[in-house]
Amino acid sequence: QLQLVESGGGLVQPGGSLRLSCAASAFTLEIYTIGWFRQAPGKEREGVSCIRSSGSTYYAASVEGRFTISRDNAKNTVYLQMNSLKPEDTATYYCAAVPRLSALWSCRSTSAYTYWGQGTQVTVSS
Repeated sequence: QLQLVESGGGLVQPGGSLRLSCAASAFTLEIYTIGWFRQAPGKEREGVSCIRSSGSTYYAASVEGRFTISRDNAKNTVYLQMNSLKPEDTATYYCAAVPRLSALWSCRSTSAYTYWGQGTQVTVSS
């Protein structure tokens, strides 16, 4: 059973930055596709970014150019660097993982993932 633990959330002013971390209890993290999702109150969970085992990445249009996903397999950790934060980025952020995701499956969909973390709150407000 893979466990995921998110950290790095908090309160930040508009225009500020945060780096979220997703630590995984896996010895072979490199085989996993990792996704970051977020959910604001009253809204559906939406895909923010994902990184496949190949290293290919995806970003939602709303965060393209501001967020960067990366992975450090040696540390079993995936990061989401968030810059130029906006109030609309306020949400609970979750990381998710699935091993050996087929290239035929989109990594943007919640249904692609097997394991989920508990989430970390990000609040962007002045």
